[in-house]
Amino acid sequence: MNFIRNTIAVIVGLGIAGLIITLGIRMFPQWVTFEAFAPFEHWQKFLQSMQKDGAFFGFLLFISGLGTTVGGVATAIIVKYAKVAYAILIGFIMLFIAMLDVIIFPYHPTFYKVSIFLTFFPFSWIGGKIVEVIYERKKRRNIAEKINRL
Repeated sequence: MNFIRNTIAVIVGLGIAGLIITLGIRMFPQWVTFEAFAPFEHWQKFLQSMQKDGAFFGFLLFISGLGTTVGGVATAIIVKYAKVAYAILIGFIMLFIAMLDVIIFPYHPTFYKVSIFLTFFPFSWIGGKIVEVIYERKKRRNIAEKINRL
């Protein structure tokens, strides 16, 4: 039962992170140079057009960090044990996807290629840590309430 729950948690976390990153890219219409929403069909042309624009890749790093944090939080909320570990798993999978993107489409600037390593793991760890701290505080408060009742 925990395997199914953990698998669903990872899928939900990845979905949330991917949705936030996709919506973040679509937020600025001057960056999106294609009409139909089909990001995988137009991604190569899009990266070629954005190759000189460092602001886009900086924003992409920011929105990737934000998406990975929220995805890590969602995953950590759903799993029962090892909340931070599963949140870091979200960061690892997102890093793997980003590395595939860099390998398949070589139009990313060097600072982006280096910075993705510094973005996904720390932000997913922060997402898991947020949930762990909240749960620990809740547990301590419940223990304190039980002691006060005695």
